[in-house]
Amino acid sequence: MAILVKNRRVGVSPSKVRQVCDLVRNKKASDALKILRYCEKKEIAIMLTKLINSGLAIAADSEKYDIDNLVISSIFADGGPTLKRIQPRAQGRAFRIRKRTSHVTVEMKEA
Repeated sequence: MAILVKNRRVGVSPSKVRQVCDLVRNKKASDALKILRYCEKKEIAIMLTKLINSGLAIAADSEKYDIDNLVISSIFADGGPTLKRIQPRAQGRAFRIRKRTSHVTVEMKEA
């Protein structure tokens, strides 16, 4: 049985989130939190830290899991809905700006 935690419609592109997800995949939860603390992409690292802490809180409440042995077995970011915006340009033209969002999923299992 695994702990599944999701965060949907995060206002960051999935390609940017995947770069940080690759750093903590298959690591213990405590090690992953240490890695995220010193990650350069702060906004994404804070969001992933909150997700991992939420999973640890679920594990503590259920009392089925040993918190010290929890491993992030899978973590991935899928594309969410894209917000379309308009950027005014010269001579009455308009360029479309696509603000991408992502759905992040963290799955934690006992080692």
